[in-house]
Amino acid sequence: MSQQLGTLEDLPESYRDALAEAGVAPLWPMMRNVLPHDAPQPLTRSGHWTYDSVRPLLLQAGELTPVEKAERRVLVLCDPGRGPGAMQATASIYLGMQLLLPGETAPAHVHTPSAVRIIVEGEGAFTVVDGEKLPMREGDLVLTPGGEWHDHGHEGNDPVVWLDALDLPLFVYLEGSYAREGDLQTRRNRPDASEVEYLAAGLAPSRTTHRARRYPMMRYPWARTEAALREMARYGDGATPEVDYVNPETGADVLPTMGFTAMMIAAGTIVSPPRRSCSSAFHVVAGRGRTIIDGQAVEWGPKDTFSAPVFAKLSHEAEEEAFLVRIHDRPLQEKLGYYEEWE
Repeated sequence: MSQQLGTLEDLPESYRDALAEAGVAPLWPMMRNVLPHDAPQPLTRSGHWTYDSVRPLLLQAGELTPVEKAERRVLVLCDPGRGPGAMQATASIYLGMQLLLPGETAPAHVHTPSAVRIIVEGEGAFTVVDGEKLPMREGDLVLTPGGEWHDHGHEGNDPVVWLDALDLPLFVYLEGSYAREGDLQTRRNRPDASEVEYLAAGLAPSRTTHRARRYPMMRYPWARTEAALREMARYGDGATPEVDYVNPETGADVLPTMGFTAMMIAAGTIVSPPRRSCSSAFHVVAGRGRTIIDGQAVEWGPKDTFSAPVFAKLSHEAEEEAFLVRIHDRPLQEKLGYYEEWE
């Protein structure tokens, strides 16, 4: 049985004044705020950002603010539970939609948080990470890990938009978030590692001649991801096809604190995953459907993004064949030793 704890108002005013003067506070009035019984009580609320509503605002931002004055022209997807201006979509995940126009260059910088870009629209843009030029095509997942220099450029003819996912809230909380600026990088005269060293699954450069980098592959082409999901659907046991994005050298998640999982949902299929202790955000690469999140329906379409708090009860139903990428903080929770799943 839950015990009724004393409140701050139960204490004499003189005692409260003395506590404040000493720079201390009683734990018991705040105990249930930081240690609720049985399950967390998240501040995060499910958000839904339709691409149809965000895209015109992003293009207008391109007219109003040149990239030179923005450094990164981004509209932040704000957690409804924290309100407008919140620099996070969940407790640990920051999301933003970024625009780069033809001919523009986003300057080089390096920062402590790690970022992943999921390309939403357009072709012709690229990211340079530590000298490696990474093409940005729709659905591709591009890494810019913490501590790696990166810049963006655009050689195409139409706007390019991508979804940024960062572990920024974690670094802000730890007071360890900062960036440094630098010159544009000299690009290597060769395709990126996803097209050379890691072209085929299960194959990696020989250890006798190759010293593995911490982040050996920075781009995960969507065409290969979709092909893998389709083959799993074709020859699978009826389960929903899902693939995790992993480091090709170690098999670990692509980043220390964030994981990425692509899934394919056949038309008319209902998928009810377990309740997970990690928070999640879903980006719709293609397709239409609806997701019930703790009893609330989200009707999603192509290029939409929506989020779910910890331990949310989810049910996905595809109106037409759909592909989603789930962004989550399971890798962080596993390192902290508390990741859980409830059926």
